[in-house]
Amino acid sequence: MSLSASPLSDGPLLRTREVDVVRDGRYLLRGISLTVEPGEHWALLGANGAGKSTLLALLGAVSHPTRGEVDVLGRRLGRVDIRDLRAYLGHVNPRHPLRSPLTVREVVLTGLGNSIEPDLQKSPTAAEQARADQVMDTLGIAAMAAATWPTLSQGERGRTLIARALMPRPRLLLLDEPATGLDLTAREQLLDSLDLLRHQHPELASVLVTHHLEELPESTTHALLLRDGECVAAGKVDDVITTELISDCFAHPIRITRHEGRWTARAAARRAGPWPEPQGRAGA
Repeated sequence: MSLSASPLSDGPLLRTREVDVVRDGRYLLRGISLTVEPGEHWALLGANGAGKSTLLALLGAVSHPTRGEVDVLGRRLGRVDIRDLRAYLGHVNPRHPLRSPLTVREVVLTGLGNSIEPDLQKSPTAAEQARADQVMDTLGIAAMAAATWPTLSQGERGRTLIARALMPRPRLLLLDEPATGLDLTAREQLLDSLDLLRHQHPELASVLVTHHLEELPESTTHALLLRDGECVAAGKVDDVITTELISDCFAHPIRITRHEGRWTARAAARRAGPWPEPQGRAGA
C-alpha cells in the first residue's frame, strides 16, 4: 500500500494539541502539544512511567485522548476509522506476539497486511517479494531470510520487525524502545540501520521512545522530554538534549556530552536541596 494513492493530508504527519490522558482519576499525560513534519526524527525521552508509551499509543492511533486533539496523517482521532490510519503507520513493538516458527522473510511479508501470521488466502506478488528483499537488505538481514523466528537473537528480531513495518511504505515509523535487551553490538547494528534507512528515505518521519540517550541514532532531529506526564521541553534536538533540561527531566543532575553525533549521559554530584519542578510546558 502506498500513501501516494491515499487521500491523506500533505501537512504535518502528527499533531497533538493540549492533550490529556486520564486513567482512574490520574493524569498519565497533561497538556501535551507536538507537531511532527515529514523527514523529522523525534525522540521521546523520560524516566520509567513518564508517559512515553502512553503518548506513542496516541500517535499510533491505538488509543484516544481524554481531552485535546490528536491528528494522525491529517485525520482527527474520533472522526476516522483508526484501522484505516494504522495501515499507513509502521509501528515497531519489540514485544511482537509471534509464536509460529516463521522465517525472517515470512515475518517481513506479514507487514503487508499488518498481521501476525501470513495470509493463507493470498500469496505475495513478485513486486512484494522484491520489496521484502529491498527492506531486508537495508536493515542488514538479507542473508538470514530463511532463518526462523525462534532462532533469531533479540537484535535480529528488532531489525526484522523494522523491515516488516516498512513493507506498506509508511510515511511514519513508530519505534517503542527498539534497543531493549540488546547487547552493545546488536544495539550499534540497529542504530546504524536506522541511520541508513533515514538517509535512503528522506521523506520518512519517525518517533522513537527510549529512556537511554545512548540508544538515539545520530540522525535524530528533534526531541520531547516528559516528566510525570508533562512536557519539560520539545524542539530541535540540540536545543532540548542539554545537561540542564535532561537533568530537569530525570530529576537528577546528569551531564550530557555529544561526540560524533551520539550522546552520552553521566550522573553528576547532586546539589543540596530539593530538585526543582519542571519549568512549564514547552511547545513543539
